[in-house]
Amino acid sequence: MTTDATHRVLVLGAGYAGLMAAIRTALRTRRTGGQVTLVNPSDRFTERLRMHQLAAGQPLADHRIEALVAGTGIVFVQGRATGISAARREVVVETADGSRVLPYDTLVYAIGSVCDTTMVPGAGLHACTLDDTRSALQLAGRLPAIAAAGGTVSVCGGGLTGVETAAEIAESWPGLRVELLSRDVPGAMLGDRARGYLERALERLGVRVRTGAEITKVLPDGVELTGGELVPADATVWTTGVRVTPLAADAGLTTDDRGRIVTDATLRSVSHPSVYAVGDAAAVGQTYGVIHGTCQSGIPTAVYAADAIAARLRGREPAPFRFGYIHQPVSLGRRDAVIQFTYGDDTPRRWYLKGRAAVKYKESVSSSPVPTYRMSRRYATPARTLWTHGGSHNRPVAAALLGRPAHVDGQGARSRALDHYCGIERAR
Repeated sequence: MTTDATHRVLVLGAGYAGLMAAIRTALRTRRTGGQVTLVNPSDRFTERLRMHQLAAGQPLADHRIEALVAGTGIVFVQGRATGISAARREVVVETADGSRVLPYDTLVYAIGSVCDTTMVPGAGLHACTLDDTRSALQLAGRLPAIAAAGGTVSVCGGGLTGVETAAEIAESWPGLRVELLSRDVPGAMLGDRARGYLERALERLGVRVRTGAEITKVLPDGVELTGGELVPADATVWTTGVRVTPLAADAGLTTDDRGRIVTDATLRSVSHPSVYAVGDAAAVGQTYGVIHGTCQSGIPTAVYAADAIAARLRGREPAPFRFGYIHQPVSLGRRDAVIQFTYGDDTPRRWYLKGRAAVKYKESVSSSPVPTYRMSRRYATPARTLWTHGGSHNRPVAAALLGRPAHVDGQGARSRALDHYCGIERAR
């Protein structure tokens, strides 16, 4: 039961974007009747930026969601959203105690993406992914025996997730043979000098890189390439391709060809204004194209959505969302890294950082979200200090002006190139 003074905000997903959206919305709407409920399948916060470390056998901190939101007034529900009724403004959630129906006045959709194992036969059955703690731990549990036997691990995908995974495993398990299979050169989105440094680091770690590799099938003991060549492996790690849950599309919300919710310039669904989309779940247009899902862009969308909800509860219209990228940080094991600084559209600048300084920079990036969440429980850092707007030429592009499908559908060369940032090499 709700009162006229209560505004129910339901946040689906507690990844980097969803957790920030819930915490900041609770803080910003505390005096205007905001009542925030956060739904997530796990009771632990998954540090996706560190899954390659966990897969290599390194322990990570155990961050419980209830501890991270303590003192905010947020109600945490552990469960999986299985259905949305946008007309009734209700979400069906499956919990350990059965099915629940959660009503909302405003829905923040923050259900992120996972690695797409559906495009290549056998990938879902025989390959490991780094989507969550469980899958990373499964791989970590297999590595000691494989290393003892001098076996091989094949990492499929030369995006930055693939590069980080190959480097981390090779450094942690020198007895292993690590192969990186990719269509393109690894780290294709980096500038020439940064990419050259990355390639030399992989060579130093003993990672064998095969470019031009078109994988047609994943087998229990390796992968098959175009032409029938078999590449044997004792474990296969799949880091290529991305997909989102069809939950939003099934609910009748307007989505793009990847299933992301198409938003207006204030991150509201163009078809259902009571729904905001943040992080990987949102197709947000800027002058340079559609923002691609990363932690770098996900947290700003969450902060903006929270502030927009708070503004509208006060009868004010928020300014349009603008965002620009600043860097592409890549770890190369625990003792090396490379940082490519970028223009707002994520194309590489001349500047890059390498070696020990880059290691410290990368660690500061990876470790920053949890302290930020804790600080955000008490203090709303001004949004203008948290991200750049992409320069004076960048403007938000409303969905009606995106020229679907040319922009929103993500099929352009710029969109394909930008996928490499988050370790995604889309299956063609």
